[in-house]
Amino acid sequence: MMPPSPPRLFVIMAKSAHVAVIVKRGPARWAQLVLWDTRRDVFTAGAWIRGRIYAEKCDLSPDGQLFVYAAFQGQRLGTSYSDSYTAVSRPPWLHALALWPMHTTYGGGGRFSDNRRLTVRGVGPAHPVAAAHPDHPPSGLEVVSGATEHHRSSGEVPEAEWSGRDQSGRLVFAMRGGLFARTDGTDAELASFTTQRPAPCPPPEWATRPLSGTSS
Repeated sequence: MMPPSPPRLFVIMAKSAHVAVIVKRGPARWAQLVLWDTRRDVFTAGAWIRGRIYAEKCDLSPDGQLFVYAAFQGQRLGTSYSDSYTAVSRPPWLHALALWPMHTTYGGGGRFSDNRRLTVRGVGPAHPVAAAHPDHPPSGLEVVSGATEHHRSSGEVPEAEWSGRDQSGRLVFAMRGGLFARTDGTDAELASFTTQRPAPCPPPEWATRPLSGTSS
């Protein structure tokens, strides 16, 4: 029997804090978030989802406190959420503090311009983002619709599936289910995610607290 393929990893870095989110795709049709303290290289496993998270469309707020993501879950087809949606959560959890049904995988996701200011991608230049789900209004967020760039690998490690720089300028990369750092030409494995199996669990209470303030 062939061994299972290692998960694919993609990393989103916060701009103003030593925080990153690892979006882990696999095994099979599962995805998971992992919170990474990039100063101490401490990893905190978070939510599992049976579906897909489009990592390139995700983003972290500059302070690392909020995460916007684009997700696909076929089992939600026909519900008020639709099978494709954009949501904001507290990483490494996926509890939707705000959510927009997208009805398509074209578009979705977004970018933070400030800790509570967010651009959500609509479904095309002529189409604004859909209305927020009534059970998940974007309270406490300033939200506009527009086009934003996707996150990309820096390509500094050609054989890696993702590479980039952490907040200290360290070259880090993902390959074969592991996360590595390269210093003076020497590679060190920071973490391996090849043995984890889906184990969904409810988010902690702090991850479900609504954001305060006004909505947009």
